[in-house]
Amino acid sequence: MERKVVVVCSIVGFLGLLTASLAFGAEATRIKSSQVRFTSDTECAYPQSPALPLGLTAAVMLVIAQTIVTLGTGCNCCRQRPYPSNSNWMLALICYVVSWFTFVIAFLLLLTGAALNDQHGEESMYFGNYYCYVVKPGVFAGGAVLSLASVTLGIFYYITMSSARNQTGTWGSPAPNQGSIAMGQPLAPPRQHNQDPVFVDQDTYMRRQLS
Repeated sequence: MERKVVVVCSIVGFLGLLTASLAFGAEATRIKSSQVRFTSDTECAYPQSPALPLGLTAAVMLVIAQTIVTLGTGCNCCRQRPYPSNSNWMLALICYVVSWFTFVIAFLLLLTGAALNDQHGEESMYFGNYYCYVVKPGVFAGGAVLSLASVTLGIFYYITMSSARNQTGTWGSPAPNQGSIAMGQPLAPPRQHNQDPVFVDQDTYMRRQLS
């Protein structure tokens, strides 16, 4: 495996682990319903919680990891060369699509959970009853799990595409054979030394000698 591939996979893997750690930290420090106090009939008092910065930082780290994988493999939509027709390429393409799907869901969970965890102020009315909104359990944890899945699938896709590029030289086109030497062919036809003899009449030959 090339050094560049190892470095990129290490960076993306670290960002994925960091994203999951921050998301699990946000899950552990999110505001629970038992921590909310009613200051009046229409207002709620929320305690201070680091879930908001943890969730936002996790979302940013996830975006950076996904961007590195995408830029490292190039834009699939803009690529005009034919794709390699093998099972590894199809599996890598499926992993790429699924990684984007899990990325979007994880990003929305982290961003929404961080925003809703910072809901302070008046109560909300639900079917005639007032309540203080808190983030439900599992929102940040779900974002953490999906982040790990997205990063893992992205790393697999990057390794597969990097290996295919190294084997073919370019995406989907075989590398030119630079080791062979082309042999030149002579342009002029070979000279013919063996020609049929020309017979001359004896009288003509004698006249040429006398003249």
